[in-house]
Amino acid sequence: MKTSKTTLPPLFTNINMKFLPALPFLLLVCSMQVALLASAYGKKENLNVIIIFTDDQGYQDLGCFGSPDIKTPRIDKMAKEGMRLTSFYSANPVCSASRAALLTGCYPKRVLANKTVLFPRDVVGLNPKETTIADLFQENGYATACVGKWHLGHQPPFLPTRQGFDSYFGIPYSNDMSHPGGTKRPQYGLWDKYWKDPQSNDLWKTPLLRNEKIIEHPVDQHTITRRYTDEALSFIRNSQKEKKPFFLYLAHSMPHVPLYLPKNIHNPDSPYPYKDVIEHVDKQVGRMIDLVEELKIEKNTLVIFTSDNGPWLRFGKHGGQALPLRAGKGTTYEGGMRVPCVVWAPGRVNPASESNALISTIDLLPTLAKMAGLKLKTHGVIDGVDQSALLAGKGPSNRREFLYYTSNIQAFRQGKYKIRKVGKNIELYDLEADIGETKNLAAKQPDRAENMLAQMKKMDKQIEAGMRPIGTLKE
Repeated sequence: MKTSKTTLPPLFTNINMKFLPALPFLLLVCSMQVALLASAYGKKENLNVIIIFTDDQGYQDLGCFGSPDIKTPRIDKMAKEGMRLTSFYSANPVCSASRAALLTGCYPKRVLANKTVLFPRDVVGLNPKETTIADLFQENGYATACVGKWHLGHQPPFLPTRQGFDSYFGIPYSNDMSHPGGTKRPQYGLWDKYWKDPQSNDLWKTPLLRNEKIIEHPVDQHTITRRYTDEALSFIRNSQKEKKPFFLYLAHSMPHVPLYLPKNIHNPDSPYPYKDVIEHVDKQVGRMIDLVEELKIEKNTLVIFTSDNGPWLRFGKHGGQALPLRAGKGTTYEGGMRVPCVVWAPGRVNPASESNALISTIDLLPTLAKMAGLKLKTHGVIDGVDQSALLAGKGPSNRREFLYYTSNIQAFRQGKYKIRKVGKNIELYDLEADIGETKNLAAKQPDRAENMLAQMKKMDKQIEAGMRPIGTLKE
């Protein structure tokens, strides 16, 4: 019978044998040192992340952002325990483009061509080859879920389940769109008719999807905000049962018109339907924070609450406010793209903190990757920058400039100055002194205006040169 000879590896050949009993202790100390070094240099943190993205909610439409009549105690409490970002920008003033930017960390022109809103008739979408925030987390062992409005392509190749999400529950486009399309939409000003009839739900044949299948058509929009939250809570509980960190993208359909509330709390005679809907959203946010605290994972969870773009002002009491900003949804004035943002992460974000530093949704992908200790590996160049030091209160913003896109470039911010050119009209504003964009300085500072326009054009050309293909069914 063969016997094997046990030999010590070279590392140990010169060790005095009397120290052998101490080896387990020495190895433990060494392993602890290695762990500490790994942590210092970006060890994966298993940070749970929740992004709550509302639809068409204005800059002023939270109590903590100055609303005189909308009561949002739960989000206000998040702000008291976390950080308010008062110069936080969506990367586009309308739906699809703003969502593409959030998920990819890119200006929408880079990944969605000239598309700003996708419709049920469209056969294009966000290219599955793009790296989304969900892709990054999923590849690192996270449970990932998309709940709510998607609006980046309703064909199967473009749905969330092909974009890094383990599961999807929601509507594939705006809540005033129908499947397969073609339903005549009401004229502006008729929203009262649908608000006053709590039974109304049949004008928009909007579908509800679970993963890639329609499970309800039309969806009952009266309960959709609450059902989104139910789904999100279930996902969080299941992730904890499986002992997996999670990434949750909760994109509410509200307060995009038409507005809906559960029938048991709906008041058809309300003087301000929009207010009622925002306050309902606030209660649902509270339910999520309550669960995070109940599960005792708040020290390892980060929640971001923000909006996809500014308010749809033309709908009056069915729309929101962006004051003290100018204009709203669809424009490149501040009211169209500067949105409310609250970041809540106990132990990571200082309580009752605030920053007016420049930051955008396109910065979230690299920022969250850094905070979770994930390697930032994307399909192509991104435009976002790491803002983890800003959120932690340990450094300034890493963003000095920002481009304002609709379907094309219209404005550019550099430091406190903003240049805007639509047609032949040129506007220059000092946003620190004039947040409402009331004093056009272009005539008084022509050199600054000319230089900023040249820089805007140069940066836009760089984005254009780096554009990647939008997803098509032919691929």
